[in-house]
Amino acid sequence: MKQQAALPGMNLPEQTPPAPLAAEDTREQQAAPASATGKTRPHDHEQPREKPASPPAAESPEESGEWPPTAEILQSLFVFEPSTAKLHPIVVLGLDCGRPRGLAALTPCQQEMAAKADVICGGKALLEEFAAPEADSPAKDPALTARLLPLTLPLEPLLTRLSQLRATGKRVLVLADGDPLLFGIGATLARRLGPDSLLLLPAVSSLQQACARLALPWHRVVCLSLHGRDDLAPLNAAAGKDVPLCVLTDARMPPDVLARHLLDRGVDWFRTHIFERMGADDEIRSDLSLAEAAGQTFGPACTMLLVPESPPRRPCLGLETAQLATEKGLVSKKTVRAAALALLAIEPRHVVWDIGAGSGAVSLEAAVLAHEGRVVAVERSAGRAMSIQENRRRFGAAILDVRLGKAPECLASLPDPQRVFIGGGLSGEDGEDILHHVCRRLPEGGRVVASCVLLDTLFLCRRFLERLGWPVEIVQLSTAVGRELGSDVHLAAQNPVFLLLASKPGN
Repeated sequence: MKQQAALPGMNLPEQTPPAPLAAEDTREQQAAPASATGKTRPHDHEQPREKPASPPAAESPEESGEWPPTAEILQSLFVFEPSTAKLHPIVVLGLDCGRPRGLAALTPCQQEMAAKADVICGGKALLEEFAAPEADSPAKDPALTARLLPLTLPLEPLLTRLSQLRATGKRVLVLADGDPLLFGIGATLARRLGPDSLLLLPAVSSLQQACARLALPWHRVVCLSLHGRDDLAPLNAAAGKDVPLCVLTDARMPPDVLARHLLDRGVDWFRTHIFERMGADDEIRSDLSLAEAAGQTFGPACTMLLVPESPPRRPCLGLETAQLATEKGLVSKKTVRAAALALLAIEPRHVVWDIGAGSGAVSLEAAVLAHEGRVVAVERSAGRAMSIQENRRRFGAAILDVRLGKAPECLASLPDPQRVFIGGGLSGEDGEDILHHVCRRLPEGGRVVASCVLLDTLFLCRRFLERLGWPVEIVQLSTAVGRELGSDVHLAAQNPVFLLLASKPGN
């Protein structure tokens, strides 16, 4: 039986061996059978000698009131110490994409890590490289006794398995390309298992490799990954920063698709440098304009560098009507846009909806303020939606999305907004439905501003929002524009516009 270990705060009773019986006690035990038969022994008539006083008997559990008895619990309590005093960290080893292939081509330190590992986890290509030596390799690959664990999706079961293997004392080695913390498995492991359970050993990243080929300083480069991602919002926001971009692509989002996407939004000030199979013997490098890249096809794994050739175009506040493509001159007045944007209080990372966008003037100026976020212009007229797309191209407003459809049906698939401007559509039969959908999707503190020309629309909005208990602020804009009259100037009044602001209260 394994020896017990004392627990803090618990004193184990001492176990003493039973004392040997005295000679007199032995004789008395031998005499007991005889008296039981009724026979008398020679010394039975003698008076028994007085025995030494024995210690009082211990109280029974029932008498002491303690149950279950502590002594019995401690006698049955075993404390097993863990097999390892300290767990080995999971080693995440980055491998240079330009390295010679094969286990024998690794450094002695890396070979030692692989030899000591009980489990090696990595992508299919890396595991095949470690499992099978290169046929034409002059060096002999060392023996590898570790179990090979493929890095597969979804990651959650794999991460749980790696944590279990580490907990049982196994040495786990995870292989990665380049820097594991640059959109790699290292960041996921650190977030899931904690940084103290890892030992990260990075190699030269794909970003550094690409920049080195162009002698391009990479400290200002914005790096994005589209591996397994289809959200282009980070690319749209980065396109207007006037800095080089590095994009890691996959088969679903190759460089030609990204080039066409940027050109459609008016982003034409980049030159592209595309590296296919970077570091391999058959590496391909292409230096192209965005228009040239849009007309070619590329492999499934590329590193794409976008280097600005000219300053980016951007919209500005206070756009003139002459700068915009419009349908029959339909555009919100400059003063209305200025007041509405002030009431909305848009922040850089906000998602903004512009419902009933018309020519997109409010959307373009909102994109100036939400330059790290996203602006969605919703318009039910195909002609006006085409005008918004043309204005987006003119100003290179990549973060502006155009959604052709009728509210509120087309709003369900949009990302949740923090700010909403409603410039049209409330006077119809769907007015309350639009307000209901907007109010439901806004977070606490979110703001909605409605532009109302008709009094019925103003009353509809006010009644609906006050029924919800939202605080409402109403602003009337009455402006006049100076116009020539003979040899002088007179002020021509414009139609008054009501702006209604409401903020979603907290619970």
